[in-house]
Amino acid sequence: MPQFTYRALSKDGRKMEGSVEAADRRGALSAVEKLGYTPLSVIESKSKKKQGKKSSSFRLQIGSGATRMKSAEVLLFTSELSDLLEAGMTLGAALNCLSNQGDADSAQSKIAGDLRDRILNGEPLSEAVKAHPKTFPPLYSNMIRAGEASGAMTEVLRRLVEHYERNEGMKSKIVSALTYPAVVLVFGVGVVIFCMVKIVPQFRKMFDSMGSGLPLPTKILLNMSDFLIQYGVLCAIVLAIVIVALTRYVKSEEGRLQLDRIKLKMPLVKGIIACGAYSSLAYTMKTLLSNGVNVLQALKISEETCGNAVIAGALKRAHDRVTDGTSISGPLAESQVFPKIMTDMLAIGEQSGDMAGSLGHIGVRYEKQMDKNIKILTTALEPILIVMIGGIVGFVAVAILMAVMKATSTLGG
Repeated sequence: MPQFTYRALSKDGRKMEGSVEAADRRGALSAVEKLGYTPLSVIESKSKKKQGKKSSSFRLQIGSGATRMKSAEVLLFTSELSDLLEAGMTLGAALNCLSNQGDADSAQSKIAGDLRDRILNGEPLSEAVKAHPKTFPPLYSNMIRAGEASGAMTEVLRRLVEHYERNEGMKSKIVSALTYPAVVLVFGVGVVIFCMVKIVPQFRKMFDSMGSGLPLPTKILLNMSDFLIQYGVLCAIVLAIVIVALTRYVKSEEGRLQLDRIKLKMPLVKGIIACGAYSSLAYTMKTLLSNGVNVLQALKISEETCGNAVIAGALKRAHDRVTDGTSISGPLAESQVFPKIMTDMLAIGEQSGDMAGSLGHIGVRYEKQMDKNIKILTTALEPILIVMIGGIVGFVAVAILMAVMKATSTLGG
């Protein structure tokens, strides 16, 4: 399809420049007017056939969802789109504005441009975002559809912003809670390996002159140092192979199910992972139900976006049961995946007819519980890691000092 460059005036009198695709100049003029601009000039761009092929290929790649925005980028995109619509811009003009922001090769610029073109070709936004499933989950398109049906697009976008902000906040809390112990553990292991490979061998000549009179801790230390020097590279290769194999297994359906089951049962960590999952699930369902999405569709979307295979399985079984006329709380309680207090609160919401309100209370409850569990984890892990790393480093120091003291006493005697 030919591409036309245009110069136009916006509603506030600013000069705008850009390009649109259309069958002819009349179609290009219409497309510019749909953006909310008054066209000044519209000229067909002269491009070589090769460039046309590249453009066609790029459109195909965009349409297949090859370009992807991260969650934080989707949050920023949705917030800016909501602000522009609230300021009185048309949807096409707002998307055009977002497509022209920043680097032309950025994911936001490409995706916003593709959405703009689809809108100009008559697609509703709820259908246009489905062309980018890696960026916009089913929750996003269903919420947009609800906004289109109710005429409250800006309000729906604001709720999506709140949803993404809440999820990003919970993710950052979990990551920050696990980052400190991971850094300490890696640093401790690095120090021990350095001692074994660099420091202990420097004492070997002195230790060898003592013969069989070495203390037991020193003998153990020397044997460990020899093993690490001789077979350290091999151990690293084996460890890398094991990690790659486990990573591939975890990507399989069975492996993911096993890993997610372990997450929900692992001491200290389970309180954070489980509460985060319950809170996110409750907030997601509340957001969907509050915007007119029916219960069955809300369960289906929550199943696809919950991020935990065990919880997703329970939601799928609940979806099948609800189809038969059963309430949500019953099947969820029977799955034994969710806490009893959560399903009881859900049952109260069903009885009172205020499911969204109950889900909101559930989300707040488990978000607070997650914060408490994060504090418990960081408080408990700090002394555990200090004792563990200190014990290993202390063993190395004691083993060396014992040998040195014995050699000194022998020379003095």
